[in-house]
Amino acid sequence: MRLTLLGGFLGSGKTTWLRHQLHAGVFPDAYVVVNEAADTPVDDALLSRASTIEVLAGGCACCEARGELVALLRRLCDLRSRTASDSARLEHVVLETSGLADPAEILDAIRSDPVLVHHVFVSETVVCVDALHGLAQLVEEPLGRRQAEAANRLVITKLDEAPSASIGRLVATLRSINPDAVIEGAVKGSPVSAPTAAGEDAVALPQLDGSAAGPIFPTRLSLDDQIDWTAFGVWLSALLHARGNDVMRVKGVVRTSAGRLLLQSVRKVVQSPEILPPQDDRDDDTIVVIGRGYRAEDLRRSLERFAGVKQREQGSIFEGVS
Repeated sequence: MRLTLLGGFLGSGKTTWLRHQLHAGVFPDAYVVVNEAADTPVDDALLSRASTIEVLAGGCACCEARGELVALLRRLCDLRSRTASDSARLEHVVLETSGLADPAEILDAIRSDPVLVHHVFVSETVVCVDALHGLAQLVEEPLGRRQAEAANRLVITKLDEAPSASIGRLVATLRSINPDAVIEGAVKGSPVSAPTAAGEDAVALPQLDGSAAGPIFPTRLSLDDQIDWTAFGVWLSALLHARGNDVMRVKGVVRTSAGRLLLQSVRKVVQSPEILPPQDDRDDDTIVVIGRGYRAEDLRRSLERFAGVKQREQGSIFEGVS
């Protein structure tokens, strides 16, 4: 059974890229597995073109959810072996990892499992790199480097949003850490001409041990139907302005008078809301904030006091939090 591993740092455009591939028929009949670090999945709502989709939420497939991933792949291998018809047999799985996952650790989980090592062939590791923030992530985040190092194919996304000089430095830096990878370009998931280094030199990458910055973690924020959307918008803008380097990713689906809206931001860049089709079986009105350098309870209390949003899990303002 072939496995395509899709990785990339938070907000690198993995889901947008995969969404376009599915729309273009690049992965026909593939079984899509979406891994999200947060308990509340969001990205699967965008992948309606997948013939079959399964969510692995609540931890990264490389560590917390490693056991669940191995069990899932074993189940798919067993299902495949029990399918008599060649035309109906599952041949291809696409795993979209969490933005906090290390692809090399997932590859190790497959190769070290006594069952999967004989039944799963990892055909390609694709890693998306954000043209706007990718260079900073390579400089500052050890995980960003490990993701790029593990790729067979690097897809530089959001090429329409970044200046050409910074794109050239990003390409040169990627080539210095992974000279064997194929480098491609994409805008909103669609393929474009591959970017070049254009005479730019690679950026010198400092030694990092990953201990100084602190762990990155998801926080779930529940919104109620009485929310003041204007106040929420001001709160989110103020949060990203003040803590945009700490708040690395915001994403969620909310129900408004305009319909179901997808809300997303990457660091200080807020994307235009996208209207999604109606879907009654999803638990919407939830925002997932992923970052570091703050406490989850302070984030929830800030939203409650500023926008009047009562958190369903907690029920009231946190007591004793300064």
